[in-house]
Amino acid sequence: MGAGVVKKSGGGGRRRRRGSSAAMADINITPFVDVMLVLLIIFMVTAPMLTVGVPLELPKSAAASLPTEAEPPLTVSLTADGLVMIETTEVPEDQLIPKLRAIADTRKSDKIFLRADGNLPYTRVAEVMGALSAGGFNNIGLVTDTGGSAMGGN
Repeated sequence: MGAGVVKKSGGGGRRRRRGSSAAMADINITPFVDVMLVLLIIFMVTAPMLTVGVPLELPKSAAASLPTEAEPPLTVSLTADGLVMIETTEVPEDQLIPKLRAIADTRKSDKIFLRADGNLPYTRVAEVMGALSAGGFNNIGLVTDTGGSAMGGN
């Protein structure tokens, strides 16, 4: 990757000692290309694994998806077992609001996504939405799967 050394054997306008060296001006880009190809393969393999990994049975909805922003929103999930997860970390109910407040202090956006299993009672979802609001996140988006029916249409 670096510059090499080329030996010259005299000649020209200046006198040099026999066997003196001058810097080679050519750059060998083959190692650079090899490293870039390895990085490309690593990113291609790991990119699909970067989604939130809590398996849920989300309800279906005909609503359009929300536009994306520069800072990805925080995701809170409610599992069918009633567990509360911030991203992929389980959080006890009594520690939810303090953790959310600590996270809200470090973020610019107050947007948060709530993913809840479709079999949970609405009361449980409303309780967690209240905790999200008390934790400093007032812009709550409910995450659903697409393909559901609309109330008055197709």
